[in-house]
Amino acid sequence: MNPRTGRTMLNPFGTTLVEDYGTLYDKFGIQPFQPLLSQVPNPMAAMRRGVIFGHRDFERVLKAMIEGEEFAVMSGIKPTGEFHLGTLMTAREVIYFQRQGATAFYCVADVEAYEDNGIPFERSVRNAVGNVADLLAMGFDLRRGYIYRQSTEEMVKDLAMVFGRGVSLATLKAIYGERNMGLYLSALIQAGDILLPQLREFGGPKPTVVPVGVDQDPHLRFTRDLASKFRRKYRFVPPSSTYHKLIRALDGSAKMSKRDPMSYFTLDEGPEVIAKKIQNAFTGGRATAEEQRRLGANPDICPIHDLYLFHFFERDEDVEKLYGEECRGGKILCGEDKDRLNKMVTAFVKDHKRKRCQYVNKAREALGVE
Repeated sequence: MNPRTGRTMLNPFGTTLVEDYGTLYDKFGIQPFQPLLSQVPNPMAAMRRGVIFGHRDFERVLKAMIEGEEFAVMSGIKPTGEFHLGTLMTAREVIYFQRQGATAFYCVADVEAYEDNGIPFERSVRNAVGNVADLLAMGFDLRRGYIYRQSTEEMVKDLAMVFGRGVSLATLKAIYGERNMGLYLSALIQAGDILLPQLREFGGPKPTVVPVGVDQDPHLRFTRDLASKFRRKYRFVPPSSTYHKLIRALDGSAKMSKRDPMSYFTLDEGPEVIAKKIQNAFTGGRATAEEQRRLGANPDICPIHDLYLFHFFERDEDVEKLYGEECRGGKILCGEDKDRLNKMVTAFVKDHKRKRCQYVNKAREALGVE
């Protein structure tokens, strides 16, 4: 399927545009997550709040969770820089599923970082050490997990080589558009990443969930097709997936971009830099305080509201109060809201940095880095 339909575009290698997440159900065959929510054990906040909005074949994984059967979770990070709020979302999902009983696989996508962003492997491995230290600081358990780099994991590259025989150039163009051959190679390797947990070295075929932002769905569709094509050889179970919404950029655009440092902040930045970015962020507020008190603000276009929704309010009732009474009801001004958020973010980042420092050596060990 062509990834561009109308004004909706899912592109893992470039611009993604989603004006209405509800349209993805019909256009791409993604299933709504909400009908399954009542069955999910200890659902994480992102599930309860609709941030995780869709899935493919999650029922298979849910059954394994409920019945205590073997299953895996697989996701990863492209090591182009420090952890930011998008990678934080995925990491939290991986850790959630690991705590529900999954064996967790976390890939450092250094081949993709080279092919898509031109980042040399010697630089991406330095980034990866920090990224994995972030993951461990958040609670990833190495005793039930496997962390690796694409460029050094021979099993993944072997799978990509095998899969290449079953894919035509026309298929790759239909899914990803016109790309250089390196990105097509990267897509084959990512299919290997997703199916790695099902190799006999890791216990054989099993339900596997891949939590990602919805812009990564083309990789899942591609891999599910490959799992079917090579089922006789490997007995693959088609991978399942969950999809979270893309957090709005601080400038109000649809997605944070590393090309614009003011559109996001990382967990490595200083509190004064983060504070400046939050204070300068776009909001859904009115032109004047009087007008906002009278008419209310619009949280649906506000990245500050997104930060609370995705990450920084622990209680669902606080999210509901912010959306309705405070924002739409005009009970809070944008400056007051930003000040409150800045205090929360500063406390979170300070605590995270302290934990992260304790895991750098373990991160090096997990990655096989001197």
